[in-house]
Amino acid sequence: DGGDGHVIMRPNAEGITEARRERARFRRARRRLDKLRDLPAVTRDGGDIQLQVNLELPAEVAGAIEAGAEGVGLLRTEFMFMNRETPPDAEEQYQTLVKLLAGTGDRPVTVRTLDIGGDKLSYSLDDEASDKGSPNPALGLRAIRFSLRHRDLLSAQLEAILRASAHGQIRVLLPMITTAGEVRRTRALMRRIATRLVRDGVAVGDPLPPLGAMVETPAAALSADRLVSECDFLSLGTNDLTMYTLAVDRGDDHVADLYDPLHPAVLRLIQFTREAGARADIPVNLCGEIAGDPRFTALLLGLGLTDLSMAAASLPAVKQRIRKLDLGRAQRLAEDAMREPDARRIAALIDEFNKTI
Repeated sequence: DGGDGHVIMRPNAEGITEARRERARFRRARRRLDKLRDLPAVTRDGGDIQLQVNLELPAEVAGAIEAGAEGVGLLRTEFMFMNRETPPDAEEQYQTLVKLLAGTGDRPVTVRTLDIGGDKLSYSLDDEASDKGSPNPALGLRAIRFSLRHRDLLSAQLEAILRASAHGQIRVLLPMITTAGEVRRTRALMRRIATRLVRDGVAVGDPLPPLGAMVETPAAALSADRLVSECDFLSLGTNDLTMYTLAVDRGDDHVADLYDPLHPAVLRLIQFTREAGARADIPVNLCGEIAGDPRFTALLLGLGLTDLSMAAASLPAVKQRIRKLDLGRAQRLAEDAMREPDARRIAALIDEFNKTI
């Protein structure tokens, strides 16, 4: 049962019959959702919501467009660095990005820089700190920390993105940001690379691609009002934000039940980040798993988030929910939820609200 995530061992005849009925119901529901592909994601009272997709691989682009995506809100670039003997050079990355841009038409693409540590790579970067790995990788040398340590790796990636920006709408997203200085240093490096490329007669986008930060640590969320001075946009990564805020490893069976994105602390960090972006007049999108769950749609819209990015398969159901929602009511739901003291009561509020949709 892919819906519930259950495996039924040795089902009897009755179980198989019911499974076939459920499959038929699923297909009918999917056909209804497919009809929404070309319709706008607009609430009943005129709230315009942008729905984008998270991509792991360029091969997923066609399915994303088929689902009605308005752009790529998160392109994970790790696929270019994994399962090989040497890291990709700027030319190889550039060619990959250009092909992806061609597949998305004129839709915007947000490219996240490398979000792994050296212990995940099958080749050495001649850095003892990278090769040893970390006893706690989630808190170690990874993401932007790793990239800034390995400037050649980051420079090649930024060069590829800058060159690709001459072929379409592209944005640069930095993972696991904790300080404004990390964004500032990356922007300075990007400008130096752009200057060199232009001097050498290589086309780059004009203006340069927007540079944004992923807000996936409490440090980034609580300093969002400072980050906005260095960023062109912010992207809420609620999967890691929840984990770091609650000090819960959702892969650990002993504490996985404590992982809850509806915890008041997580919601306050989301709200604080969104409000910081609004005051600075820069976009804030959300690309965590909750973006793709219709159960949370009303709450997210009520908190003021109008740009959601998710797996392509989740997009039709979220669009369906948006088109049934009244934005004013969603805002009142969010106000009520933010006054509640614990996640269970917030969940109950949301579920009661959703029964009325």
